[in-house]
Amino acid sequence: MEIYRALLTHTRTLTLPLDATRLLFYSQRIAEGDEWLPTDFEKHRQAEGDLGDRMEAAFQEGFKSHDRVIIIGSDCISLTTEMVAEGFSRLAEHDFVLGPALDGGYYLLGMNTFSPILFRDMPWSTETVAQITRQRISDMGKTLFELPPLSDIDYEEDWERYGKKI
Repeated sequence: MEIYRALLTHTRTLTLPLDATRLLFYSQRIAEGDEWLPTDFEKHRQAEGDLGDRMEAAFQEGFKSHDRVIIIGSDCISLTTEMVAEGFSRLAEHDFVLGPALDGGYYLLGMNTFSPILFRDMPWSTETVAQITRQRISDMGKTLFELPPLSDIDYEEDWERYGKKI
């Protein structure tokens, strides 16, 4: 639980300097009075379903009022404010931005057109997610910019590899 809290703190800290509307999706219930101030984050409840269903719904919500949307996970200790900002800027010249994770998934996905095909019939939590995502983008004839591959934190050992202790 301490690693989870540290990752959430990191995510909040790296997103606050961004000149963007920040939507925060809670898995269970929307917490009031937590560290995620409503002046800094629009709070929403995640959709039901698998990871793809939840991400699709989050993008759909973002596209209600924005023309570029990036989603990030809260499990990437190496992600920086500058990387997310670069993702937003690259969406001005590319249709999609992908931040691939070393385990075959991704830590960041951005798009300038809502594309639910990226979330449907995906073998989530496998080493092929990023590759299938790249292929689907290519099959649509769209452009993709990739950020550097990063490691995400799935296990306590991953956390310790970064010199972190709980």
